[in-house]
Amino acid sequence: MHTVWKGSISFGLVNIPVRMFTATEERDIRFRQLHKECNTPIKYTKMCPHCQREVDTSEIIRGFEYEKGHFVMIDDDDLEAITPETRRAIEIIDFVDLAEIDPVYFHKSYFLSPQDTGEKAYALLRSAMEQTGKIGVAQVTMRNRQSLAVIRLYEHCIMLETIFYPDEVRPVSQVPALPEATVPLAENELKMATELISNMTIAFDPAKYTDEYRSDLQKLIEKKLEGQEIATAPTVARTNVIDLMQALKESLETTAGQAAVPIKIEPEPTPSKPARKRTTAASSSEKEQASKKETAASLKKTTTTSTTKTLRKKKATPV
Repeated sequence: MHTVWKGSISFGLVNIPVRMFTATEERDIRFRQLHKECNTPIKYTKMCPHCQREVDTSEIIRGFEYEKGHFVMIDDDDLEAITPETRRAIEIIDFVDLAEIDPVYFHKSYFLSPQDTGEKAYALLRSAMEQTGKIGVAQVTMRNRQSLAVIRLYEHCIMLETIFYPDEVRPVSQVPALPEATVPLAENELKMATELISNMTIAFDPAKYTDEYRSDLQKLIEKKLEGQEIATAPTVARTNVIDLMQALKESLETTAGQAAVPIKIEPEPTPSKPARKRTTAASSSEKEQASKKETAASLKKTTTTSTTKTLRKKKATPV
């Protein structure tokens, strides 16, 4: 596992150095959005609608919109000034019963393991929490944000679970069309409903439940792969070449092996005279020499034409 945070658990005068690891992961099958015409993945850019151009990351700053179109600017120094000094500590404030916290408050789970010098203190806290059945309510600062969390046991591991602050949980009163708690119910219907719940009650086994849609989608992808229903994105030409000479060099490397003879870059390609071949007066006549010259000139013209077309095609690529 990848360590996402290092710090310590502190309660009272006890300090336990720990490492943090993400406890859960999403297994959804994600799709890329492609251009229908060429199957190239779509690229999303950060554009400034006022300047009508793409904006580099170095040009972006933070702003809080307190009114429509009006912002308060916040920089790194501002955030650093208010970041709690206990940024590397999981400070346990209280101990409570797990049943007292509704699951709606739970957010994200992390495993905690001891660092090199914290094994004994880690085991001590784990045993004490197991015997008392309590969990710790703590505060921790991660990624410059202070979060409320609970420290609890999961099997033989201490886990940190970030939870929402009370004002982050919406009140039930905002939910529309809820029936009143005093709705009259038929006694026989209520009895049958409770019996049905009783009949369906079992011990919780997480291995029993699987994501059938994800499984079916994986099978669909495998079938398409077997049937070779595969789309390949074309190679996108590089657009960060800084000068014409570099573009020409890359063009030569790209077209190497496509022409019958090495390519020469000249402003106006001029066919050179064919190489003189050794012949003897007895074996070569004037007619044979004329035929060889005509063939060589034709070959050179074809090569030059191919070279010119290749260069013209490369010049059309944005530099």
